[in-house]
Amino acid sequence: MSILTVRNLSHGFGDRAIFNDVSFRLLKGEHIGLIGANGEGKSTFMNIITRKLEPDEGKVDWAKNVRVGYLDQHTVLERGMTIRDVLKGAFQYLFDLETQMNEICDKMAEATPEELEKLLEDMGVIQDMLTNNDFYIIDAKVEEIARGLGLEDIGLEKDVQDLSGGQRTKVLLAKLLLEKPDILLLDEPTNYLDEQHIIWLKRYLQEYENAFILISHDIPFLNSVINLIYHMENQELNRYPGDYDNFMSVYEMKKQQLESAYKKQQQEIAELKDFVARNKARVSTRNMAMSRQKKLDKMEVIELAKEKPKPEFRFKEARTPGKLIFETTELVIGYEEPLSKPLNLRMERGQKIALVGANGIGKTTLLRSILGEINPLSGSVEKGDNLYLGYFEQEVKEKNNNTCIDEVWQEFPSLSQYEVRSALAKCGLTTKHIESKVIVLSGGEKAKVRLCKLINNETNVLVLDEPTNHLDVDAKDELKRALKEYKGSVLIICHEPEFYQDVVTDVWNCENWTTKLV
Repeated sequence: MSILTVRNLSHGFGDRAIFNDVSFRLLKGEHIGLIGANGEGKSTFMNIITRKLEPDEGKVDWAKNVRVGYLDQHTVLERGMTIRDVLKGAFQYLFDLETQMNEICDKMAEATPEELEKLLEDMGVIQDMLTNNDFYIIDAKVEEIARGLGLEDIGLEKDVQDLSGGQRTKVLLAKLLLEKPDILLLDEPTNYLDEQHIIWLKRYLQEYENAFILISHDIPFLNSVINLIYHMENQELNRYPGDYDNFMSVYEMKKQQLESAYKKQQQEIAELKDFVARNKARVSTRNMAMSRQKKLDKMEVIELAKEKPKPEFRFKEARTPGKLIFETTELVIGYEEPLSKPLNLRMERGQKIALVGANGIGKTTLLRSILGEINPLSGSVEKGDNLYLGYFEQEVKEKNNNTCIDEVWQEFPSLSQYEVRSALAKCGLTTKHIESKVIVLSGGEKAKVRLCKLINNETNVLVLDEPTNHLDVDAKDELKRALKEYKGSVLIICHEPEFYQDVVTDVWNCENWTTKLV
Protein backbone atom coordinates (compact mmCIF):
# COMPACT_ATOMS: atom_id res chain seq x y z
CA MET A 1 0.00 0.00 0.00
CA SER A 2 1.31 3.42 -0.99
CA ILE A 3 1.63 5.83 1.94
CA LEU A 4 2.99 8.70 -0.13
CA THR A 5 2.86 9.33 -3.88
CA VAL A 6 4.71 12.20 -5.56
CA ARG A 7 3.93 12.78 -9.25
CA ASN A 8 5.73 14.95 -11.82
CA LEU A 9 7.38 17.22 -9.28
CA SER A 10 9.32 20.22 -10.59
CA HIS A 11 10.80 22.93 -8.42
CA GLY A 12 13.54 25.54 -8.38
CA PHE A 13 14.82 28.70 -6.72
CA GLY A 14 15.18 31.63 -9.12
CA ASP A 15 16.91 30.28 -12.21
CA ARG A 16 18.34 27.31 -10.33
CA ALA A 17 16.30 24.15 -11.02
CA ILE A 18 16.26 21.57 -8.22
CA PHE A 19 13.80 18.92 -9.55
CA ASN A 20 12.54 18.26 -13.04
CA ASP A 21 9.50 15.97 -13.42
CA VAL A 22 10.40 13.79 -10.43
CA SER A 23 8.12 10.94 -9.20
CA PHE A 24 8.36 8.94 -5.97
CA ARG A 25 6.40 6.31 -4.02
CA LEU A 26 6.71 5.26 -0.39
CA LEU A 27 5.24 1.89 0.57
CA LYS A 28 4.37 0.53 4.01
CA GLY A 29 7.43 -0.65 5.93
CA GLU A 30 10.02 0.78 3.51
CA HIS A 31 13.17 2.17 5.11
CA ILE A 32 14.45 4.70 2.59
CA GLY A 33 17.82 6.45 2.47
CA LEU A 34 17.55 9.76 0.57
CA ILE A 35 21.04 10.58 -0.66
CA GLY A 36 22.84 13.05 -2.91
CA ALA A 37 25.53 15.73 -2.83
CA ASN A 38 25.06 18.96 -0.88
CA GLY A 39 22.59 21.26 -2.61
CA GLU A 40 20.85 18.58 -4.72
CA GLY A 41 17.55 19.27 -2.91
CA LYS A 42 17.14 16.62 -0.18
CA SER A 43 15.87 19.01 2.51
CA THR A 44 13.79 20.88 -0.12
CA PHE A 45 12.13 17.55 -0.99
CA MET A 46 11.32 16.99 2.71
CA ASN A 47 9.84 20.49 2.92
CA ILE A 48 7.67 19.83 -0.14
CA ILE A 49 6.28 16.49 1.07
CA THR A 50 5.53 17.98 4.51
CA ARG A 51 3.75 20.87 2.70
CA LYS A 52 6.04 23.52 4.19
CA LEU A 53 6.92 24.44 0.62
CA GLU A 54 4.60 24.57 -2.39
CA PRO A 55 6.20 22.97 -5.49
CA ASP A 56 6.25 24.83 -8.82
CA GLU A 57 4.54 21.82 -10.45
CA GLY A 58 3.39 18.33 -9.51
CA LYS A 59 1.22 16.58 -6.92
CA VAL A 60 1.94 15.22 -3.44
CA ASP A 61 -0.66 12.72 -2.16
CA TRP A 62 -0.64 11.15 1.29
CA ALA A 63 -2.81 8.14 2.15
CA LYS A 64 -5.77 9.01 4.41
CA ASN A 65 -5.23 9.27 8.18
CA VAL A 66 -1.44 8.89 7.96
CA ARG A 67 0.41 10.42 10.91
CA VAL A 68 3.70 11.96 9.76
CA GLY A 69 6.56 12.74 12.15
CA TYR A 70 9.27 15.12 10.91
CA LEU A 71 12.53 15.82 12.73
CA ASP A 72 12.84 19.52 11.99
CA GLN A 73 15.86 21.14 13.63
CA HIS A 74 14.22 24.58 13.32
CA THR A 75 11.28 23.81 15.64
CA VAL A 76 10.82 26.52 18.27
CA LEU A 77 10.93 25.29 21.88
CA GLU A 78 9.27 27.72 24.30
CA ARG A 79 11.07 29.09 27.34
CA GLY A 80 9.59 27.80 30.57
CA MET A 81 8.97 24.30 29.19
CA THR A 82 11.02 21.49 30.67
CA ILE A 83 12.34 18.54 28.67
CA ARG A 84 9.65 16.40 30.35
CA ASP A 85 6.91 18.85 29.23
CA VAL A 86 8.10 18.67 25.60
CA LEU A 87 8.26 14.86 25.65
CA LYS A 88 4.82 14.56 27.23
CA GLY A 89 3.56 16.83 24.42
CA ALA A 90 3.87 13.76 22.19
CA PHE A 91 0.76 12.41 23.97
CA GLN A 92 -1.29 15.62 23.85
CA TYR A 93 -4.12 13.87 21.98
CA LEU A 94 -4.43 11.40 24.90
CA PHE A 95 -4.49 14.20 27.49
CA ASP A 96 -7.28 15.82 25.42
CA LEU A 97 -9.20 12.53 25.58
CA GLU A 98 -8.72 12.41 29.36
CA THR A 99 -10.18 15.94 29.59
CA GLN A 100 -13.20 14.76 27.57
CA MET A 101 -13.63 11.79 29.93
CA ASN A 102 -13.57 14.08 33.00
CA GLU A 103 -16.21 16.29 31.40
CA ILE A 104 -18.39 13.21 30.84
CA CYS A 105 -17.99 12.30 34.53
CA ASP A 106 -19.19 15.81 35.52
CA LYS A 107 -22.28 15.49 33.31
CA MET A 108 -23.25 12.11 34.80
CA ALA A 109 -24.42 13.64 38.10
CA GLU A 110 -27.31 15.45 36.40
CA ALA A 111 -28.01 13.05 33.49
CA THR A 112 -31.32 11.25 32.81
CA PRO A 113 -31.18 7.41 32.64
CA GLU A 114 -31.13 7.57 28.78
CA GLU A 115 -28.37 10.23 28.78
CA LEU A 116 -26.41 8.24 31.39
CA GLU A 117 -26.38 5.16 29.16
CA LYS A 118 -24.99 7.20 26.21
CA LEU A 119 -22.39 8.91 28.46
CA LEU A 120 -21.25 5.55 29.86
CA GLU A 121 -20.88 4.22 26.31
CA ASP A 122 -18.76 7.26 25.27
CA MET A 123 -16.70 6.96 28.41
CA GLY A 124 -16.02 3.27 27.70
CA VAL A 125 -14.76 4.08 24.19
CA ILE A 126 -12.40 6.76 25.52
CA GLN A 127 -11.23 4.49 28.34
CA ASP A 128 -10.34 1.77 25.80
CA MET A 129 -8.44 4.27 23.64
CA LEU A 130 -6.46 5.49 26.65
CA THR A 131 -5.61 1.95 27.74
CA ASN A 132 -4.69 0.75 24.22
CA ASN A 133 -2.37 3.76 23.71
CA ASP A 134 -0.52 3.18 27.01
CA PHE A 135 -1.85 6.39 28.60
CA TYR A 136 -1.36 5.05 32.10
CA ILE A 137 2.33 4.29 31.57
CA ILE A 138 3.27 7.54 29.77
CA ASP A 139 5.87 8.48 32.40
CA ALA A 140 7.59 5.09 32.04
CA LYS A 141 7.66 5.45 28.21
CA VAL A 142 9.02 9.00 28.44
CA GLU A 143 11.78 7.83 30.77
CA GLU A 144 12.66 4.82 28.59
CA ILE A 145 13.21 6.94 25.44
CA ALA A 146 14.89 9.73 27.47
CA ARG A 147 17.33 7.16 28.88
CA GLY A 148 18.11 5.77 25.40
CA LEU A 149 19.00 9.21 24.06
CA GLY A 150 20.85 10.40 27.17
CA LEU A 151 18.25 13.01 28.22
CA GLU A 152 17.97 11.66 31.76
CA ASP A 153 21.63 12.63 32.25
CA ILE A 154 20.80 16.25 31.35
CA GLY A 155 17.79 16.25 33.70
CA LEU A 156 14.18 16.06 32.53
CA GLU A 157 13.26 19.18 34.57
CA LYS A 158 15.78 21.37 32.67
CA ASP A 159 14.39 24.36 30.73
CA VAL A 160 14.58 23.62 26.99
CA GLN A 161 15.93 27.12 26.26
CA ASP A 162 19.12 26.28 28.16
CA LEU A 163 20.05 23.34 25.92
CA SER A 164 22.94 23.05 23.45
CA GLY A 165 22.25 22.32 19.76
CA GLY A 166 22.92 18.62 20.27
CA GLN A 167 20.71 18.36 23.37
CA ARG A 168 17.90 20.18 21.55
CA THR A 169 18.08 17.69 18.66
CA LYS A 170 17.87 14.82 21.14
CA VAL A 171 14.72 16.30 22.72
CA LEU A 172 13.02 16.75 19.31
CA LEU A 173 14.04 13.23 18.25
CA ALA A 174 12.80 11.71 21.53
CA LYS A 175 9.43 13.47 21.17
CA LEU A 176 9.15 12.23 17.60
CA LEU A 177 9.88 8.62 18.58
CA LEU A 178 7.30 8.80 21.40
CA GLU A 179 4.65 9.98 18.92
CA LYS A 180 5.15 6.69 16.97
CA PRO A 181 3.98 8.16 13.64
CA ASP A 182 3.13 5.99 10.61
CA ILE A 183 6.09 7.50 8.84
CA LEU A 184 9.25 9.12 10.20
CA LEU A 185 11.05 11.81 8.22
CA LEU A 186 14.58 12.23 9.56
CA ASP A 187 16.90 14.94 8.19
CA GLU A 188 20.47 14.15 9.34
CA PRO A 189 19.45 12.93 12.83
CA THR A 190 23.01 11.87 13.77
CA ASN A 191 24.50 15.36 13.27
CA TYR A 192 24.34 16.29 16.94
CA LEU A 193 24.27 12.82 18.49
CA ASP A 194 27.28 11.26 20.19
CA GLU A 195 28.50 7.75 19.46
CA GLN A 196 26.56 5.81 22.11
CA HIS A 197 23.26 7.48 21.16
CA ILE A 198 23.89 6.92 17.44
CA ILE A 199 24.18 3.20 18.31
CA TRP A 200 20.89 3.39 20.25
CA LEU A 201 19.11 5.16 17.36
CA LYS A 202 20.53 2.62 14.91
CA ARG A 203 19.04 -0.23 16.96
CA TYR A 204 15.72 1.59 17.26
CA LEU A 205 15.43 2.15 13.48
CA GLN A 206 16.49 -1.43 12.69
CA GLU A 207 13.50 -2.65 14.73
CA TYR A 208 11.12 0.10 13.55
CA GLU A 209 8.03 -1.48 11.97
CA ASN A 210 6.71 1.59 10.17
CA ALA A 211 8.18 3.41 7.16
CA PHE A 212 10.83 6.13 7.32
CA ILE A 213 12.77 8.42 4.99
CA LEU A 214 16.26 9.19 6.24
CA ILE A 215 18.68 11.84 4.96
CA SER A 216 22.19 11.08 6.19
CA HIS A 217 25.79 11.44 5.03
CA ASP A 218 26.90 8.97 7.73
CA ILE A 219 27.29 5.96 5.45
CA PRO A 220 27.91 3.21 8.09
CA PHE A 221 24.77 4.41 9.94
CA LEU A 222 22.74 4.62 6.73
CA ASN A 223 23.82 1.14 5.60
CA SER A 224 22.77 -0.44 8.87
CA VAL A 225 19.12 0.77 8.87
CA ILE A 226 17.81 1.15 5.29
CA ASN A 227 16.60 -1.29 2.61
CA LEU A 228 16.11 1.15 -0.27
CA ILE A 229 18.03 4.12 -1.72
CA TYR A 230 16.64 7.11 -3.59
CA HIS A 231 19.46 9.08 -5.20
CA MET A 232 19.14 12.77 -6.10
CA GLU A 233 21.36 14.06 -8.87
CA ASN A 234 20.98 16.48 -11.79
CA GLN A 235 17.30 17.22 -11.00
CA GLU A 236 16.44 13.49 -11.07
CA LEU A 237 15.40 11.04 -8.35
CA ASN A 238 16.31 7.38 -8.99
CA ARG A 239 15.40 4.27 -6.99
CA TYR A 240 17.92 1.54 -6.04
CA PRO A 241 16.91 -1.51 -3.93
CA GLY A 242 19.35 -2.47 -1.14
CA ASP A 243 21.82 -0.45 0.89
CA TYR A 244 24.32 2.30 -0.02
CA ASP A 245 27.12 -0.11 -0.99
CA ASN A 246 24.78 -1.87 -3.41
CA PHE A 247 23.67 1.50 -4.81
CA MET A 248 27.30 2.54 -5.41
CA SER A 249 28.15 -0.62 -7.38
CA VAL A 250 24.99 -0.33 -9.56
CA TYR A 251 25.45 3.46 -9.98
CA GLU A 252 29.10 3.10 -11.07
CA MET A 253 28.17 0.31 -13.49
CA LYS A 254 25.36 2.42 -15.04
CA LYS A 255 27.72 5.39 -15.29
CA GLN A 256 30.37 3.31 -17.08
CA GLN A 257 27.76 1.83 -19.46
CA LEU A 258 26.48 5.32 -20.31
CA GLU A 259 30.01 6.64 -20.89
CA SER A 260 30.79 3.67 -23.13
CA ALA A 261 27.55 4.17 -25.13
CA TYR A 262 28.31 7.91 -25.38
CA LYS A 263 31.82 7.30 -26.78
CA LYS A 264 30.48 4.75 -29.27
CA GLN A 265 27.72 7.11 -30.41
CA GLN A 266 30.09 10.10 -30.70
CA GLN A 267 32.35 8.01 -32.94
CA GLU A 268 29.35 7.01 -35.09
CA ILE A 269 28.19 10.66 -35.32
CA ALA A 270 31.68 11.77 -36.38
CA GLU A 271 31.80 9.07 -39.10
CA LEU A 272 28.30 9.93 -40.40
CA LYS A 273 29.08 13.67 -40.49
CA ASP A 274 32.33 12.97 -42.29
CA PHE A 275 30.56 10.79 -44.90
CA VAL A 276 27.85 13.44 -45.45
CA ALA A 277 30.42 16.22 -45.82
CA ARG A 278 32.44 14.24 -48.38
CA ASN A 279 29.54 12.88 -50.44
CA LYS A 280 26.64 15.34 -50.47
CA ALA A 281 28.04 17.34 -53.38
CA ARG A 282 28.53 14.34 -55.70
CA VAL A 283 25.50 13.34 -57.80
CA SER A 284 26.41 9.62 -57.59
CA THR A 285 26.61 9.55 -53.76
CA ARG A 286 24.13 12.31 -52.84
CA ASN A 287 21.29 9.87 -51.97
CA MET A 288 23.54 7.88 -49.63
CA ALA A 289 24.66 11.12 -47.98
CA MET A 290 21.02 12.22 -47.55
CA SER A 291 20.03 8.91 -45.92
CA ARG A 292 22.92 9.22 -43.46
CA GLN A 293 21.90 12.84 -42.73
CA LYS A 294 18.35 11.57 -41.95
CA LYS A 295 19.85 8.99 -39.58
CA LEU A 296 21.80 11.81 -37.89
CA ASP A 297 18.67 13.97 -37.57
CA LYS A 298 16.61 11.16 -36.00
CA MET A 299 19.34 10.03 -33.62
CA GLU A 300 18.64 10.51 -29.90
CA VAL A 301 21.92 11.97 -28.76
CA ILE A 302 23.23 10.64 -25.45
CA GLU A 303 24.19 13.43 -23.08
CA LEU A 304 26.53 12.94 -20.16
CA ALA A 305 25.62 14.82 -16.99
CA LYS A 306 27.97 17.66 -16.23
CA GLU A 307 30.50 16.56 -13.65
CA LYS A 308 29.84 18.25 -10.32
CA PRO A 309 32.88 20.10 -8.99
CA LYS A 310 34.66 17.90 -6.46
CA PRO A 311 35.90 19.78 -3.41
CA GLU A 312 39.63 20.26 -3.00
CA PHE A 313 40.75 21.35 0.46
CA ARG A 314 44.36 22.44 1.01
CA PHE A 315 45.02 24.26 4.24
CA LYS A 316 47.48 27.14 3.95
CA GLU A 317 50.14 26.64 6.57
CA ALA A 318 51.72 29.40 8.64
CA ARG A 319 55.26 29.28 10.05
CA THR A 320 56.06 26.65 12.66
CA PRO A 321 54.88 27.48 16.19
CA GLY A 322 56.78 26.87 19.44
CA LYS A 323 56.73 23.39 20.98
CA LEU A 324 53.81 24.22 23.32
CA ILE A 325 50.37 24.74 21.76
CA PHE A 326 48.50 25.18 25.05
CA GLU A 327 48.63 24.08 28.66
CA THR A 328 45.85 24.34 31.24
CA THR A 329 46.44 24.61 34.97
CA GLU A 330 43.60 23.55 37.28
CA LEU A 331 41.18 24.81 34.61
CA VAL A 332 37.49 24.60 35.53
CA ILE A 333 35.17 25.35 32.60
CA GLY A 334 31.48 26.23 32.66
CA TYR A 335 29.00 29.08 32.81
CA GLU A 336 27.02 29.42 36.07
CA GLU A 337 28.01 25.92 37.19
CA PRO A 338 31.25 23.93 36.64
CA LEU A 339 31.24 21.52 33.71
CA SER A 340 34.59 19.96 34.57
CA LYS A 341 36.90 18.91 37.34
CA PRO A 342 40.13 20.96 37.50
CA LEU A 343 41.94 20.16 34.24
CA ASN A 344 45.68 19.93 33.65
CA LEU A 345 45.91 19.36 29.90
CA ARG A 346 48.82 19.88 27.54
CA MET A 347 49.01 19.89 23.76
CA GLU A 348 52.28 20.04 21.83
CA ARG A 349 53.24 20.88 18.26
CA GLY A 350 52.33 18.12 15.80
CA GLN A 351 49.64 16.53 17.97
CA LYS A 352 46.24 15.91 16.41
CA ILE A 353 43.68 15.33 19.15
CA ALA A 354 40.02 14.24 18.99
CA LEU A 355 37.73 15.28 21.85
CA VAL A 356 34.99 12.68 22.26
CA GLY A 357 32.15 12.02 24.69
CA ALA A 358 28.43 12.59 25.14
CA ASN A 359 26.71 15.84 24.15
CA GLY A 360 26.38 18.58 26.74
CA ILE A 361 29.41 17.63 28.85
CA GLY A 362 31.45 20.67 27.82
CA LYS A 363 33.50 19.77 24.72
CA THR A 364 32.62 23.02 22.90
CA THR A 365 32.95 24.98 26.16
CA LEU A 366 36.49 23.59 26.56
CA LEU A 367 37.43 24.65 23.02
CA ARG A 368 36.08 28.16 23.57
CA SER A 369 37.82 28.43 26.95
CA ILE A 370 41.17 27.42 25.39
CA LEU A 371 40.65 29.95 22.58
CA GLY A 372 39.86 32.66 25.15
CA GLU A 373 36.33 33.25 23.83
CA ILE A 374 34.83 32.59 27.27
CA ASN A 375 36.40 32.99 30.70
CA PRO A 376 36.97 29.87 32.82
CA LEU A 377 35.36 29.62 36.26
CA SER A 378 38.85 29.15 37.71
CA GLY A 379 42.36 28.11 36.69
CA SER A 380 44.26 29.30 33.64
CA VAL A 381 45.18 28.56 30.02
CA GLU A 382 48.67 29.29 28.72
CA LYS A 383 48.97 29.44 24.93
CA GLY A 384 52.28 28.88 23.12
CA ASP A 385 54.20 31.29 20.88
CA ASN A 386 53.59 32.02 17.20
CA LEU A 387 50.15 30.41 17.08
CA TYR A 388 48.06 31.04 13.98
CA LEU A 389 44.67 29.60 14.94
CA GLY A 390 41.87 28.57 12.60
CA TYR A 391 38.47 27.93 14.27
CA PHE A 392 35.50 26.13 12.70
CA GLU A 393 32.41 26.66 14.85
CA GLN A 394 29.72 23.98 15.16
CA GLU A 395 26.79 26.40 14.83
CA VAL A 396 26.57 29.86 13.33
CA LYS A 397 23.21 31.17 14.50
CA GLU A 398 22.96 34.67 13.01
CA LYS A 399 21.21 35.07 9.65
CA ASN A 400 23.63 35.85 6.85
CA ASN A 401 22.35 37.99 3.95
CA ASN A 402 25.73 38.19 2.19
CA THR A 403 26.29 36.44 -1.12
CA CYS A 404 28.99 33.76 -0.99
CA ILE A 405 31.32 36.08 -2.92
CA ASP A 406 30.81 38.95 -0.43
CA GLU A 407 31.23 36.58 2.53
CA VAL A 408 34.71 35.54 1.36
CA TRP A 409 35.63 38.97 0.03
CA GLN A 410 35.03 40.56 3.45
CA GLU A 411 37.65 38.21 4.89
CA PHE A 412 40.11 38.59 1.98
CA PRO A 413 39.59 42.11 0.52
CA SER A 414 42.87 42.00 -1.43
CA LEU A 415 41.68 39.12 -3.67
CA SER A 416 40.18 39.78 -7.09
CA GLN A 417 36.64 38.55 -7.87
CA TYR A 418 38.14 35.82 -10.05
CA GLU A 419 40.30 34.60 -7.13
CA VAL A 420 37.31 34.60 -4.75
CA ARG A 421 35.22 32.61 -7.24
CA SER A 422 38.08 30.15 -7.78
CA ALA A 423 38.50 29.65 -4.01
CA LEU A 424 34.77 28.88 -3.61
CA ALA A 425 34.73 26.60 -6.67
CA LYS A 426 37.64 24.61 -5.20
CA CYS A 427 35.42 23.91 -2.18
CA GLY A 428 32.89 22.20 -4.45
CA LEU A 429 30.45 25.09 -5.04
CA THR A 430 28.94 25.71 -8.48
CA THR A 431 28.55 29.16 -10.11
CA LYS A 432 24.86 29.20 -9.09
CA HIS A 433 25.81 28.57 -5.43
CA ILE A 434 28.63 31.11 -5.50
CA GLU A 435 26.28 33.86 -6.67
CA SER A 436 23.52 32.93 -4.18
CA LYS A 437 23.04 34.41 -0.71
CA VAL A 438 24.48 32.27 2.10
CA ILE A 439 21.04 32.18 3.78
CA VAL A 440 19.46 30.14 0.94
CA LEU A 441 22.20 27.48 0.82
CA SER A 442 21.87 24.00 2.28
CA GLY A 443 23.68 23.14 5.52
CA GLY A 444 26.47 21.41 3.59
CA GLU A 445 26.96 24.34 1.20
CA LYS A 446 27.12 26.80 4.13
CA ALA A 447 29.78 24.59 5.73
CA LYS A 448 31.79 24.68 2.48
CA VAL A 449 31.72 28.51 2.47
CA ARG A 450 33.04 28.52 6.06
CA LEU A 451 35.71 25.94 5.13
CA CYS A 452 36.71 28.14 2.18
CA LYS A 453 37.51 30.97 4.60
CA LEU A 454 39.36 28.59 6.94
CA ILE A 455 41.61 26.95 4.34
CA ASN A 456 42.62 30.29 2.79
CA ASN A 457 43.86 31.73 6.09
CA GLU A 458 47.38 30.72 7.08
CA THR A 459 47.20 28.53 10.19
CA ASN A 460 49.38 26.21 12.22
CA VAL A 461 46.65 25.08 14.66
CA LEU A 462 43.14 24.03 13.57
CA VAL A 463 40.33 23.96 16.14
CA LEU A 464 37.36 22.16 14.57
CA ASP A 465 33.96 21.68 16.23
CA GLU A 466 31.96 18.95 14.42
CA PRO A 467 33.24 19.91 10.93
CA THR A 468 31.61 16.86 9.28
CA ASN A 469 28.02 17.86 10.16
CA HIS A 470 26.05 18.40 6.90
CA LEU A 471 29.02 17.59 4.60
CA ASP A 472 28.35 15.11 1.79
CA VAL A 473 30.47 11.99 1.26
CA ASP A 474 32.92 13.55 -1.24
CA ALA A 475 33.52 16.63 0.94
CA LYS A 476 34.04 14.48 4.06
CA ASP A 477 36.55 12.24 2.28
CA GLU A 478 38.44 15.27 0.97
CA LEU A 479 38.46 16.99 4.39
CA LYS A 480 39.83 13.81 5.96
CA ARG A 481 42.60 13.66 3.34
CA ALA A 482 43.46 17.34 3.85
CA LEU A 483 43.65 16.96 7.66
CA LYS A 484 45.92 13.91 7.34
CA GLU A 485 48.20 15.93 5.03
CA TYR A 486 48.14 19.05 7.25
CA LYS A 487 51.51 19.56 8.98
CA GLY A 488 50.08 21.72 11.79
CA SER A 489 48.28 20.66 14.98
CA VAL A 490 44.58 19.76 15.12
CA LEU A 491 42.06 19.80 17.98
CA ILE A 492 38.77 18.33 16.74
CA ILE A 493 35.38 17.45 18.19
CA CYS A 494 33.81 14.68 16.12
CA HIS A 495 31.21 11.95 16.68
CA GLU A 496 32.26 9.82 13.68
CA PRO A 497 35.08 7.41 14.61
CA GLU A 498 35.52 6.36 10.96
CA PHE A 499 36.37 10.01 10.19
CA TYR A 500 38.78 10.91 13.00
CA GLN A 501 40.51 7.57 13.73
CA ASP A 502 42.91 7.81 10.78
CA VAL A 503 43.55 11.53 11.33
CA VAL A 504 44.42 11.94 15.02
CA THR A 505 47.39 10.95 17.16
CA ASP A 506 45.43 11.07 20.45
CA VAL A 507 41.82 10.70 21.63
CA TRP A 508 40.72 12.53 24.80
CA ASN A 509 37.52 11.14 26.29
CA CYS A 510 35.92 14.15 27.99
CA GLU A 511 33.62 11.87 30.01
CA ASN A 512 36.64 11.16 32.23
CA TRP A 513 36.70 14.70 33.60
CA THR A 514 33.18 16.08 33.23
CA THR A 515 31.07 16.90 36.30
CA LYS A 516 27.97 15.81 34.36
CA LEU A 517 26.51 12.35 34.75
CA VAL A 518 27.05 10.32 31.59
